[in-house]
Amino acid sequence: MVTKTPSLRARGILEELKRCGVSHIVWLPDSESTFMYDAIHNEPSLTLVPVCREGEAMAVAAGLLMGGKTPVVLIQNTGFFESGDSIRGICLDWKLPMLLMIGYRGYESKPMTDSAGIYLEPMLKTWGIPYHVIEEDSQVSRISQGFREAQSGPRPVAILIAREYDQP
Repeated sequence: MVTKTPSLRARGILEELKRCGVSHIVWLPDSESTFMYDAIHNEPSLTLVPVCREGEAMAVAAGLLMGGKTPVVLIQNTGFFESGDSIRGICLDWKLPMLLMIGYRGYESKPMTDSAGIYLEPMLKTWGIPYHVIEEDSQVSRISQGFREAQSGPRPVAILIAREYDQP
């Protein structure tokens, strides 16, 4: 019997973001996210806003929020750490209803040996940022759940993407 590995399709993620009314994706693309980049690039209803460093993403997303748009920040866990001061000073202090989608590098190795993976959840807990883990297509509704939590907080909420994206 062949066991099919669950997938996490970029297209499914984007469809869920569209259901939430997301208008902009603020992102620093990385080498592991080609399928997501292609899917965003081919989706006319979403605007991709590239940044040079992850720390910029919080300020750019905050500006979009202040301008009446609905952004989501898409970064990797290493970028989350690099963004610490922006997350604290902008997202947390201003109580922004921001959805942070964070690539969970190191998640799939058991035992987890990558420090980026080891420290992600403890850091989110330390800062009081609620989070949900997504490993496969059947869990993408957690994006809408996190989005609602962020709006009602208001506060940032993280969605942890625990595997690489599959083809759109």
